[in-house]
Amino acid sequence: MNDECESRYTSHALRRLFMGLVATARACRLMTGLLLLPVLGTGCGTFVAHRMIQAPNTYPSWLAPSAPVLLSFNENLLTNSPVRFACVGPPPARLCYRIVEPAEYHLKVSSTNWVKRGEVRYKFIFRTDVPRTNTWTAAPRGTVILLHGYGLAGFSMVPWALRLAQEGWRCVLVDLRGHGKSTGKKISFGLVESRDMSQLLDVLANQNQLVPPVAVIGESYGAALALRWKTIDPRVGRVVAIAPYTVLSNAVLNICRDYASFLPRAVIRSGLKQLPAVLGVPGDDLDTTTVLARHPVTALFVSGTGDNITPLAGVRSLFNESLPDSELIVVSGATHETVTYRFSELIPPVLAWLNTNETDYDEHHSTRNPGNDFKPPRQERTSQ
Repeated sequence: MNDECESRYTSHALRRLFMGLVATARACRLMTGLLLLPVLGTGCGTFVAHRMIQAPNTYPSWLAPSAPVLLSFNENLLTNSPVRFACVGPPPARLCYRIVEPAEYHLKVSSTNWVKRGEVRYKFIFRTDVPRTNTWTAAPRGTVILLHGYGLAGFSMVPWALRLAQEGWRCVLVDLRGHGKSTGKKISFGLVESRDMSQLLDVLANQNQLVPPVAVIGESYGAALALRWKTIDPRVGRVVAIAPYTVLSNAVLNICRDYASFLPRAVIRSGLKQLPAVLGVPGDDLDTTTVLARHPVTALFVSGTGDNITPLAGVRSLFNESLPDSELIVVSGATHETVTYRFSELIPPVLAWLNTNETDYDEHHSTRNPGNDFKPPRQERTSQ
């Protein structure tokens, strides 16, 4: 397809980790201007906690922060991947998803960056040819479920779907509950969403669309979900976790610092304190570190050295909690907003990871044997 006639889709939702928190911050700022902040009083924590779990797709777009990253790709690429829906729950929700079949897309990636008002902005441009069938189209080598970050939708993982489809993988783009075109009034940071994903696999299997093995690639919020999901569903094989958060409260405070610095930290901490009660779970159940400490899994972790939201030290701690044969790819200079699209550094190790059968380590025990002196052959690599 010629560049001159290429129709591009540019994301305006962009890379936000916790849009609900940002929306809350801006709403509180408006309230402060109207001298209504005292109304929050003792109920401030509960108010903020409820905003944190409010479905991101219910917030008006004007509340969204400015975009640090733009994605540009041909909107017609998904013509052969119609929107489908799957009913999940409880609580009830209807998930929107698309299936991208194996084909030759000849995906090409370019990027640019510039400085606007003292901040670096990035744009990733993805170009493809008209899709043509390949040797995998009739018999995919497996299924990859792609999980987006908070406040985004399946569109943010389209480049990954196209690239993996070239390699023979049937890819499933999902709008998680409360995101994109999916319904659901609340989110639960993976507690309910992991069950949603298992039900989606059931739907795919019932429609003869689930080709094993099943792999999962998630970024940020979706990465934490991918790790949690693997602990409860034995059908999930290889997992790639790009910039997962370790402790939820730390990620929230980091995003607040970067996107809503005007909101007092005391307000955010108050909301975080009430969040487990609002969701009806113990506090540490929301943390990925707790999930892996109780039920370690094998996974490929990815982190950027410039990530201020889910820093390398935290991702490395998850890597250290993981089971043998896990790997960690460190992308030099990549930020939380850009690391997912650093294809030149990520495609080779991700393809190698997906194409290798899982070893027979026992990933179904909830704890490690404290007397076991075996040192896992974990591997950490830095990509320049």
